[in-house]
Amino acid sequence: MTTAPAAFDSLHPPDPEHVDDCVHCGFCLPACPTYLLWGRETDSPRGRIALIKGGLEGETGITETFARHFDTCLGCMACVTACPSGVQYDKLLEATRPQIERHATRSLQDRLFRWMIFSLFPHPNRLRLIAGKLWAYQQLGLQWLVHKLGLPNLLPLRLRAMEAVLPPISLRRAFSSQPARVPASGERRRRVGLLLGCVQRVFFDEVNRATIRVLAAEGCEVVIPRTQGCCGALMLHTGLEEDAEDMARRFIDTFEVEAADVDTIVINAAGCGSTLKEYGHLLRDDPAYADRAQALANKCKDISELLAELPPRAPRHPLPLSIAYHDACHLRHAQGIVSEPRQVLETIPKLDIHEIPEAAVCCGSAGIYNLVEPETASRLGARKAQHIRATGAEAVVSSNPGCLLQIASQLEQIGAPRKTYHLIELVDASIQGVTP
Repeated sequence: MTTAPAAFDSLHPPDPEHVDDCVHCGFCLPACPTYLLWGRETDSPRGRIALIKGGLEGETGITETFARHFDTCLGCMACVTACPSGVQYDKLLEATRPQIERHATRSLQDRLFRWMIFSLFPHPNRLRLIAGKLWAYQQLGLQWLVHKLGLPNLLPLRLRAMEAVLPPISLRRAFSSQPARVPASGERRRRVGLLLGCVQRVFFDEVNRATIRVLAAEGCEVVIPRTQGCCGALMLHTGLEEDAEDMARRFIDTFEVEAADVDTIVINAAGCGSTLKEYGHLLRDDPAYADRAQALANKCKDISELLAELPPRAPRHPLPLSIAYHDACHLRHAQGIVSEPRQVLETIPKLDIHEIPEAAVCCGSAGIYNLVEPETASRLGARKAQHIRATGAEAVVSSNPGCLLQIASQLEQIGAPRKTYHLIELVDASIQGVTP
């Protein structure tokens, strides 16, 4: 009896042992956003694992239908947290998506849209050029006019989704730069390197500045490599494995030279953090980088992790504000960081923190998911927005820029707009004694 050839090629195929870890108990089902929406077994973690098993055993190929079930997965990793058997669905998904990108057939429209995203988002200088045009679109009243006339409804759904999450553009922030080094205030407790991010440094420069001020106030000398590029998170999470590896190597080279002697590399974007912590696995087959990648990964901490470790030294002023804290999936599930952000927020006097119902369920942002799968993302975003409204909180706080954009857009759409803040912005405002 001959065995049918596997659907996967020999470059990092899914590990059969990880597949066999799944006992099909069903604990993952209520944790999975797409199963919550559709109730389909093939759009649940255990259903997708069954598809991978079929691919490994030659029972199915990487067809359009096969690819679709993995395209609709948000990669939120809530199933990893929920699984009592310790199934490494994250590793299975990370191995399957590159196989899909190499072997599945995508429409021309889909290929062009993805090409546009990856030609822009990982490249801050290109984003700055776009930022100038978007600034004019907003400041000259064109955005208001476009919405007044209902013109976004004429756009393709993906472009409409992209326009809907557009943040307010500031040219000053988009084109600003950070110093190479910021000294600690008072006695130095740590020497840290800072990841600037790609979209973050152009559209959320205020988050980076707040991060630097808080770190310095808490006794950290901050080193900011000037030539740092993209960490590769967007590429890794969407199956562009080789591109992610190339960006990881360049990132390692930069930090080894410009931040060689830092104790910690601090990250304030959850998706980037989960990727950096996986560098050792990503470059495991590269003899020139494997050990260096793991060494860098071992230094990486989310900003909330670091602040939770350091007893607060800078005085906190009261912030009489009612907030709903949203767990970014790549912080809560991929990195297992749940208590630390809450612990940091609890150092702020008079801050009233509300928990959001279904806190472990994704908001629909998920990297570029809300752009490539806007209908599903919108349904999840609306669900999250309704839960936030039910808390009665005045503002929403999270640790990931994509989540904040998605949530702000969805709150606007249900007629319940709220201010949104990165966690570090509230800590910074409390230390400075100003209104955020």
